Amino acid sequence: MNLFRGDVVKAKFELPRWLKRFGLAREAAAAVEFALILPALLILYMGAIEVSQVVTVDRKISAATGALGDLVARNDEQISAATLNDYFAAVGLILTPFSAEDLKQLVTLVYIDADGDAEVVWSVGYNGATAKVANAPYPLPSEITDIAREMHIVVSEAQLAYQPWGGYVLDTSFNLYKQFFHTPRFGALIDLV
Repeated sequence: MNLFRGDVVKAKFELPRWLKRFGLAREAAAAVEFALILPALLILYMGAIEVSQVVTVDRKISAATGALGDLVARNDEQISAATLNDYFAAVGLILTPFSAEDLKQLVTLVYIDADGDAEVVWSVGYNGATAKVANAPYPLPSEITDIAREMHIVVSEAQLAYQPWGGYVLDTSFNLYKQFFHTPRFGALIDLV
């Protein structure tokens, strides 16, 4: 071979045999593809678990808040502070298996006059919830004031700052809040004694 005549010298580079076999093998292609998508699948799975738990806790808070207002509205003419505290503790159990340790609950009896103005009669907070001031105005939706003029309304509220389990996908807490309105079953004022 004469290099001066313009002959091109091709260097022969050959891969090792085991590397060729690895590149041509198709038996483990599914395993490699699965390994590539596994992190994305795990994120989707963990995210679905965390979102479903937030939805579950939100529904349980709705059930607890509605039950609290309903229990108070069933009383005839009066309710004791001890009974009200028992109601708070009992509806907290609705959140089981989730913790009700940080569940703030509030019950307020509101009177709506003939003009549709709402005023607090009494209010009791539980587990850190701040009670409303007696005789203070209470903002109610117009739908409630329109149907409950010259009536009392039991307003039950609950709030929970929920931190999702794990925090792998949802790493912020959610402020879950519910409010329910009930008319007293016997149609009269329920005194707090």
